[in-house]
Amino acid sequence: MLFKLGGKTHFESLARFQRYFQLPEVHQVIIETVRIAAMPAECEQLFRALVAWAGPTAVESGCLGCRVLQEASAPQAFCYQAQWKTQDDLLRHIRTEHYKRLLALMELGTTAPLIEFHTVTETRGLDLIERTLKA
Repeated sequence: MLFKLGGKTHFESLARFQRYFQLPEVHQVIIETVRIAAMPAECEQLFRALVAWAGPTAVESGCLGCRVLQEASAPQAFCYQAQWKTQDDLLRHIRTEHYKRLLALMELGTTAPLIEFHTVTETRGLDLIERTLKA
């Protein structure tokens, strides 16, 4: 909704301004990634433990989804990945007793785990490919 103040036109909220001009709303998503490599004899056990651990994580407040992947080029390596709605949700998750079990699973790795947190402000899809190919 527009309103006038001091002779200038203003929008009631940024969201309405963005919708009016069809600007995308900015949403941040935090992606948590943990990569663990195991001895070949322990791969099945680690995979099952990670999948069992991920189940309760998926229903935590603020978790947008999580998954456990096995790398095709390094089948002894597993990647746990979760998406979090806010940084507060992620930090609350890290402080839980449940997270301590993930830390214990990291200790099973043959090398130090790779742990990364990425803050994403934009996600594009097929629209980017179409726009690029038309240019």
